[in-house]
Amino acid sequence: MDNVTAKSKDVTLLEILDRVLDKGVVVSGDIVISVADVDLIYVGLKVLVSSVETMERLRGAPIEGPIQEPA
Repeated sequence: MDNVTAKSKDVTLLEILDRVLDKGVVVSGDIVISVADVDLIYVGLKVLVSSVETMERLRGAPIEGPIQEPA
C-alpha cells in the first residue's frame, strides 16, 4: 500500500481577508442574559463583512469609477 501524505498549505491572514472581502461573510448570533429562567436582556447580532465592489456586483448595479468629491 502506498504511503500518501497530505500536503499542508500555509494560509496567510492577507489571503483570508482577500477571500472574505471577495466572497462576503455573514456572522449572526444571539445572546440572552437571564436570571431564574427570566430573560432580562436579549441581543441579536448580524454582521455583514464584504467589499463595496462585491456588494455592488451582487446587487447588480454597475460599478462606476472612483467617487469624485464635489468642487
